[in-house]
Amino acid sequence: MALVHSNYALKIRIGFRLHVSGKETVLRVKLLVATTDESYAGHLSNHISSHHADVIDVTVCRTPERFGELLKSSTFDAALLDEGMADKTELGGIRLPMLLWAEDNSTTGIAESLSRIRKYQRISSIVADVLEQYAKASPNDHNGDNGKARITAVWSPAGGTGKTTVALAYAAKKASEGKQVLYLDLEPFSSVPSFFHEPGKSISTVFEMLGTSEGSITTLIQGIRRCDSNTGISYFCHPVNFDDMNILSAEDVITLLGACSAVTEELVIDMSCVCDERTRLTFELADRIFIVTDPAHTVQAKLQQFSTQHNVFTLIYEKVTFIANKGATPFEPFADSTIRLPFIQSQREDVVYKALSGCGFESTIIAHDPIAVKW
Repeated sequence: MALVHSNYALKIRIGFRLHVSGKETVLRVKLLVATTDESYAGHLSNHISSHHADVIDVTVCRTPERFGELLKSSTFDAALLDEGMADKTELGGIRLPMLLWAEDNSTTGIAESLSRIRKYQRISSIVADVLEQYAKASPNDHNGDNGKARITAVWSPAGGTGKTTVALAYAAKKASEGKQVLYLDLEPFSSVPSFFHEPGKSISTVFEMLGTSEGSITTLIQGIRRCDSNTGISYFCHPVNFDDMNILSAEDVITLLGACSAVTEELVIDMSCVCDERTRLTFELADRIFIVTDPAHTVQAKLQQFSTQHNVFTLIYEKVTFIANKGATPFEPFADSTIRLPFIQSQREDVVYKALSGCGFESTIIAHDPIAVKW
């Protein structure tokens, strides 16, 4: 079966590289925090400046007088306003005014018509809510031509090979080298809850936007991604239900990869084991493909069929590195393009992938020696 949509995918790939020549596509949101609660404003702005400065440029206003002066001289993409501020002046200089809402407060006047952001919640959740609201109000950027990341796709023709473990090990390796890394799980049943525990918005919110012709996918992705404090890997919380992942079209996946590629340096994709249209297009867009094997005879048999019977393999061969996992021997006749990982004996998958992150992943063969578990 031949690749479909190849011209479209090539167009997206060319677009992915526009950032390298100096075209910046990811903009910081100018956010105004206007509240008379000085302690709250200081804590909120300090946290945003320390942890979210890559996506938000925050300005604080603590008095109605200063608020009026700011809006005469400046414009803002979004604003978090307490009720007293919202009713003090015209809000024409704010593209998206939002009410900083304490649940026990009633609202009147202009404040009553504003969308609400809960005041007392985790600041990471406030940032996510702000960026989600702003993304929905922003122009469509679903063209997918805004990427900069190097894309590594991790795939196997069979389940149970340790594909997710390898994907996370590689992501952790890159993060340890100081790279911005985003892990994207495209499996039908997400493995994310098994490895990451930071709460956040589901990636289903992105899928919903993909189904419309409105909003900024890139901004939404910036808002809902989470970062694992132990490894530095960014990720998305799992879909709300099984069908959310299944209904994605090949074009949706291309748009998703383009938006994810715009907000990171390394994009690591944990793929489904099927080889459908979405898989083929992901292969085509990837800079590097890891195909993971293990010692099981069924895995070797399926890989043999894929490499000899499927024309996709001939199209992606130059980008493929085989990963011999769980003590597997290199897959013949491709031993020269195989990385052989050591076998880590542990019941905890997080221990395994963190230990394997000590491997190089750039050399061809890694000696099959025991590896010290440092995590």
